[in-house]
Amino acid sequence: MEQTVRARAVIFDMDGTLVDSNAVVEAIWRAFAERFGLVVADVLGFSHGRQTSDTVRRFAPADADHEALAAELAATEVETPDGIVEVAGAAAFVESIPAGRTALVTSAPLLLAKTRMAEAGVPMPPVVVPAEDVAHGKPDPEGYLRAAELLGVRPEDTVVFEDAPAGIESARAAGAQVVVVGDYAGPVAAGLPATPDFASVRAAVEGDEIVITWAAA
Repeated sequence: MEQTVRARAVIFDMDGTLVDSNAVVEAIWRAFAERFGLVVADVLGFSHGRQTSDTVRRFAPADADHEALAAELAATEVETPDGIVEVAGAAAFVESIPAGRTALVTSAPLLLAKTRMAEAGVPMPPVVVPAEDVAHGKPDPEGYLRAAELLGVRPEDTVVFEDAPAGIESARAAGAQVVVVGDYAGPVAAGLPATPDFASVRAAVEGDEIVITWAAA
């Protein structure tokens, strides 16, 4: 069965959606958890899709320098590009969409986003809303609302590709259409179209619309 969505613009999350950075991210958060005697699974489960600073505030000791810890972790991520690869078909799919109709909304800082997208070989959309450009990270809708504004379209005229619960909540709260990338099937993804990756996803421009199709699993 074929799935189809129509939109005037396409907005992407980065980690886990366009870029497979799981090995690097999990190693960094595992070390953080072990450093403070935390349950690794709890830290990993919360951190997926969220800003580093939000996870640090949630789990680091109250008397720790949270700002310094977040900066330290962000620097480690930038300095650890090995193992970053594209999610299957991501680069070709992004390239197939008119550049002025795409945006990236990521919980990563801009430098890290540029580093990971380059390492994975995925083109960077011209509109980027990184961590430092929002007051409230995912699951707050601010990032996706900001991207729609910069693209000059209504949020409901966009389709967002997301992989994590926090990001899916963010996009849905913004009023965007959402396609789930990967294998997440929790409550916030109920009823949403999904694709394991971009290998079979195609985009065609029809007038003012982008028509996206893929074979449903």
